[in-house]
Amino acid sequence: MLAIETLSWMQMQKLSEPLALARTAGQLEIRDSAAVRVAHTLVYESVRRQNFIDRFIKLALGSKAMNEFDRGVRAFLRLYVYQTRMAKNWSKVDVREAEKIAMMARSILGWRPVGEAEPFLGSLLTQSPTAVYEHMGDEDQIGLRTFHPSWFVKYCLNVFGRTQTIALFEADARKSSTYIRLNTLKMDEPRILERLEHEGVRVAKVEELRYAYEVVESEFPLVRTASFKEGLFYIQDKASCFASEAANPKPGTAVIDACAAPGAKTSYLAMLMENRGSIHSVDYARRRMNLWKAETRRMGVKIADPLIADARYALPHNLEVDMIVLDPPCTGTGTFRKLPSAKWRLTQNSIDRMAEIQWQMLNSCARSVRDGGTLLYSTCSLTIEENEMQIERFLKWNTDFSLAEIRPRMGLPGLRALEQCQRLYPHIHNSNGFFIAKLRKN
Repeated sequence: MLAIETLSWMQMQKLSEPLALARTAGQLEIRDSAAVRVAHTLVYESVRRQNFIDRFIKLALGSKAMNEFDRGVRAFLRLYVYQTRMAKNWSKVDVREAEKIAMMARSILGWRPVGEAEPFLGSLLTQSPTAVYEHMGDEDQIGLRTFHPSWFVKYCLNVFGRTQTIALFEADARKSSTYIRLNTLKMDEPRILERLEHEGVRVAKVEELRYAYEVVESEFPLVRTASFKEGLFYIQDKASCFASEAANPKPGTAVIDACAAPGAKTSYLAMLMENRGSIHSVDYARRRMNLWKAETRRMGVKIADPLIADARYALPHNLEVDMIVLDPPCTGTGTFRKLPSAKWRLTQNSIDRMAEIQWQMLNSCARSVRDGGTLLYSTCSLTIEENEMQIERFLKWNTDFSLAEIRPRMGLPGLRALEQCQRLYPHIHNSNGFFIAKLRKN
């Protein structure tokens, strides 16, 4: 029930997986953590494979269209195909399980709506998965085999080549690692590690970074540990940790964290600054800034002030600072394995829309950087329009800025000969896809 309702919310309101799951569990008053974990797996894995599943269903339906069923039945059919066929790697079908799933759907959605789909359930149990690839071109086949939209397959083939594209897409299909960043504002590193071990959390150091660790094993959800509640660590991908360390603000400096919510960057910058100096954290969304306030409070940040403002336009109070960290809205094409639903919401036009917003923010933020100051630009996108092409254009129109070296040297060089920039890729660095450029005002 939880999985069906979550998928329905995602279709109806274009919600992300975690938000839809949390909202649905709250509305249904489901407190059983085991049930939530099962629903989490069903939702994420079926959404991750949505293009293949939908084509597989379409073949079984014949002349009947998928959108002729109501939203709940469409969600049921997708979950049915995933659980009865894909989760078993297309091996022998468990008919009793299939019948049980169908009965459960009837009790949730009603006999009549599910009854319209029942004539096709047998075909879904017996149809060969190879039928999906018949009469499909090469790019469409790659998209179906790796669960990515055809337009993005074509884009990546042009930018990265066939071998790297397929490796990248295969990494998107695997479960991502979980990383945490220790918070030395609350406690020194050895004592935090000791606390984590006592709470059943085993971690491994990310050697290139100062405070980042990969979670190897945890007996309980991380957010339920006492260490999390006390603010001893932040759950943060290592690519995001890398961006803050690349900024490397010194204690006593003045910083603007543009697009600051929900607070990961602000809290890391404050830690690197040892809570000395000032951080102006800017975001346009009041709801997100409420989350920022809660997170910075949990992490013990004392030098940050929230500002509700749109970073596309002149920043308030005529601020002039030593450093600006800009992590603008982006297509998130580097985070598909963590938020697979984004694959199906984006189009080629999404890249151009985001690039325009990023361009406005870059130029707005540049006006607040002091001479000798730094502007760090980062995205969790893989596209060149949102990354290298932005920097090329910015340097052309802002000749008082130049690229600076980034330390540590953790990623691969940027594309289009921008070797001082750095890129991280899921299939190479086991992290989100990420781009970082460090610009110094001369």
